[in-house]
Amino acid sequence: MIDRRDALAGIVAMFGATLFAPIARAASVQVAVIDTGPPSSEVFTAGQRALVSALSERVIPTTDTPGAIAAEVPQFIEKLLADWARPEDKEPILAGLDAIEARSRRDYKVAAADATPEQQDALLTLAMNDQLPGGADFFDKFRQLVITGYYTSEIGITQEREYLPVPGKYDGAYPYASVTKVFSS
Repeated sequence: MIDRRDALAGIVAMFGATLFAPIARAASVQVAVIDTGPPSSEVFTAGQRALVSALSERVIPTTDTPGAIAAEVPQFIEKLLADWARPEDKEPILAGLDAIEARSRRDYKVAAADATPEQQDALLTLAMNDQLPGGADFFDKFRQLVITGYYTSEIGITQEREYLPVPGKYDGAYPYASVTKVFSS
């Protein structure tokens, strides 16, 4: 079975030089217990935690496979920020959550976590297009955290992708038409 540390190594290659520093730090250690236990300290308020959950599910929603919440991506994000981020690494995430919350209350008169999925998509789009204070920086880092959390989880590796341990059996005649998922190793 693949563990989260091995999967993190693959994520490093995917994001390359633009990798968010806490992800790179966690991927570079030689310990096998990156994802066990609760965070060493709370990073988010209850409202921010609810917003992280809601926005994570908008980035990787439940479809025919489980989404970010089922893969425990919000817990992964808080653990990574608590245990692997420096204070300056947390700032764009916290500021971005606060900017999204303020915009939701202004535009929709509800907490962002309670906004409709369409409204949450609109708020994420504003962040992505840098139409919120610090929006583009937040969106890039938050998206990396969600993708990393999802594709290093058991759900992401085994249900979204087809896990093939390496070294595996070589089959040079494997029919391309039989490929139904992206393979991960």
